[in-house]
Amino acid sequence: MELAADALKRPNVPWLWRLVATGLSFALFGIGGLCLRILVFPLLALLPGDSITRRSRARQTVSRLFWLFVQFMYRSGVLTYEVEGAERLGRPGQLIIANHPSLIDVVVLIALIRDANCVVKQSLWDNPFTRGPIRAAQYISNNGSAEMLDEAAEALQQGQTLIIFPEGTRTTPGQPPQFHRGAAAIALRGARLVTPVVISVTPTTLTKAEPWYRIPSRRFHFHLRVGDDIDPQAFAALGAAPIASRRLNDHLHRHFIKELALDEPTDA
Repeated sequence: MELAADALKRPNVPWLWRLVATGLSFALFGIGGLCLRILVFPLLALLPGDSITRRSRARQTVSRLFWLFVQFMYRSGVLTYEVEGAERLGRPGQLIIANHPSLIDVVVLIALIRDANCVVKQSLWDNPFTRGPIRAAQYISNNGSAEMLDEAAEALQQGQTLIIFPEGTRTTPGQPPQFHRGAAAIALRGARLVTPVVISVTPTTLTKAEPWYRIPSRRFHFHLRVGDDIDPQAFAALGAAPIASRRLNDHLHRHFIKELALDEPTDA
């Protein structure tokens, strides 16, 4: 009995390999960010083109490298993934609203869209490993200011695709997502269409306040599902801006709660 219990507690070879591969993934991400900042983007800045061309070039570079990063995690056995409806991402003036269960949600979304803008945490602007790509791609800092809302709405009005996580941080495991109304306000001010993207990670990993080395007992599955488009003007017609924002936010929240319930594992 004691030998059997020891065998259950002892990490097996696949788990150890995934731990190593996860560590390599984090190292690759950090080193890659520094290389982009120190070498790649300074060289790209020497190429001809106006500011919009340089911004698009930087975003496409980040997108392509993020895609290669996801493939590394997949081929090294860290994760499996499934994407439904990716062909409907990346349209002009599209606001993509997603829940935020794990650390790599933004990586996968940007990997799928070649020229996307994104609202990112202010802390990433100051991080030496991420600030190079973020500043070159001219992503928007989520610093909580009114200027952030103006900048996001203006980006949509210019025809950019914008990704935003209305929770503002990763979802607490076992808790439903809680949306701030800022995303709905941005949608009403600038978006041509709003597209919800439901993300589930099974088993949960890379969650809020969870260290990278606390990996699950098996490969995690990343599932991304693109929902039906929402016309923000249908909500703008319901009343004044605060009322319309609240109703759109409530509609989005109900949608995500319903869709996430479909991804919950059921007992056999």
